[in-house]
Amino acid sequence: MSVMKRLSLIFRSKANNALDKMEDPRETLDYSYQRQLELLQKVRRGVADVATSRKRVELQINQIEAQARKLEEQGRKALGVGREDLAREALTRRGSLQTQIADLRVQHDNLQAEEEKLTTASHRLQAKVDSFRTRKETIKATYTAAEAQTRINEAFSGISEEMGDVGLAIQRAEDKTASMQARAGAIDELLASGALDDFSGQRGDDIQAELDRMGGGHDVELEIARMKAELGQGTGPQGAITPGPAQQQPQQPQQHPQSNQTQQLRQPGEGL
Repeated sequence: MSVMKRLSLIFRSKANNALDKMEDPRETLDYSYQRQLELLQKVRRGVADVATSRKRVELQINQIEAQARKLEEQGRKALGVGREDLAREALTRRGSLQTQIADLRVQHDNLQAEEEKLTTASHRLQAKVDSFRTRKETIKATYTAAEAQTRINEAFSGISEEMGDVGLAIQRAEDKTASMQARAGAIDELLASGALDDFSGQRGDDIQAELDRMGGGHDVELEIARMKAELGQGTGPQGAITPGPAQQQPQQPQQHPQSNQTQQLRQPGEGL
C-alpha cells in the first residue's frame, strides 16, 4: 500500500469517527422526515399540474365540440337556402375539428391515467411519511430516555466528566485535610515533648509534664488496686479503698483539772 493510500485511509477513518461523534440520531431523523415531506410536496404538486393539464384539455374539447356543432348548424342552414358549397365547407371544417377532438380525448385519457397514478403514489407516500413520523418520534423518545438514563448512571457511578471533577476535588480536599491534621498533631507532640520551642509566650514546663504523666500512671494503679479490693483479690492501698463503718475509738481517761494546772505551771527543765 502506497503512502498516499494509507494517508487517505487514515483521513477517511478519522473523519468518519469525528462525524460519528458529531452525529445526533434525532437530528438525522428530523432531516430525513423533512426530505420526505419535500418529496411528498413535489408529488402533490405534480398531481395538481397533471390535473390542471387535464382540465385544460377538457376545456379545449368542449370549445372544439361547440365549434363543430356550430359548423353543423351552418351546414344545415346552407343546404336550406340552396348553398351546397357552403354546406360542404362547413362539414369539412367540422370533420377537421372532430379529428382534433379525438386527439384531445386521447391526451385527456392519458392525463387522467397519469393523474390517478400520481394520486395513488401520493396516498402511499403520505402513509409512509405518517408511519415514518410515528417511528421517528418513538425512536427520538427512546434515544432521549436512554441518553438521560446513561447520564444518571454515570453520575451515580462517578465516571461522568462533571462528577469525576467533583470527585477529584473532594479527594484532594480530604487528602489536604488529613495532611493538615497529621501535621498539627505532630507539632503538638513536639511542643509537648519540648523538641520545639513555643514562641507564643506559653512555654511548657517539662518537669510538670513529667509529674503529670507519672501522676496519671499512679491514678491508674490506684484504680486497679481499688478494683482488686472490691473483687477480693487483694488489699487496696490506703485511700484507694472505700472506708467502711467507723470503728468506735476507746475513750481516753479524763484527767483531773488540778493535775492539768500542775503540768501547766511546770517550767521546762524542772524536775518532777
